[in-house]
Amino acid sequence: MAQGVNKVILMGYVGKNREIRNTNSNTLAANFSLATSKRRKERDGKVTERTEWHNIVGFARVAELVRDYVKKGTLLYLEGELETRSWDDKQTGQKQYRTQIVVSRLNLLPSGNRNDSASSAPDSAVSHDDESSMPSYSDDSDADSIPF
Repeated sequence: MAQGVNKVILMGYVGKNREIRNTNSNTLAANFSLATSKRRKERDGKVTERTEWHNIVGFARVAELVRDYVKKGTLLYLEGELETRSWDDKQTGQKQYRTQIVVSRLNLLPSGNRNDSASSAPDSAVSHDDESSMPSYSDDSDADSIPF
């Protein structure tokens, strides 16, 4: 059976301040929501905007970057894969599901803070127009498994 593809690429704004925690195995984890918007012109000429909200989770180095540099309003580019978790609700006993994107690559983008207040990250880390100086992380461990 052929291996499937599970890849998500998003660029959008962080919708709420991140939640940082340690997993049961003591790995740092970060959860936050990301908004992606699309504008479209209707037949009557009216422009409408549709916003999708995505549940995002990052572990280890990604979580460190999120903890240190990301807050509500930060513009991010990220890559990852979809994962659906399930659990039994303690009160109702019903099965619950949550689909989230597990981040493997994260880039903070310049001019990415929608808020008027200054970013809590150092200016040298997130405010330069030179994208090469922006904090980022990429897990390229899959590159070694490519058979060609």
